[in-house]
Amino acid sequence: MITLSASGGLAGALRTWRTRRRVSQLELAVRAGTTQRHVSFIESGRSTPGRAMIIRLTESLGMPIRERNELLLAAGFAPAYPQRELDDPQLAPVRNAPAST
Repeated sequence: MITLSASGGLAGALRTWRTRRRVSQLELAVRAGTTQRHVSFIESGRSTPGRAMIIRLTESLGMPIRERNELLLAAGFAPAYPQRELDDPQLAPVRNAPAST
């Protein structure tokens, strides 16, 4: 997990995930349907992405759901993906399901 405070907020976390996945700015831009310049501006903090752009970028990087929500929160948006603790009562059917053989 990459913490936002340690990596320079949204811009730094996005850059860290991109380099961790070994994806260039151009490749990420193509995957997310934007320009390399826009990705560069987001990573440098010169541009503030909207909610939809953050979702597209995080999906394009294959980021875990929890980290996607953290980036959205860092940008001032509500989380897009629900999260539950493993002991949540609504997950009881999943926990009690028979193991497949």
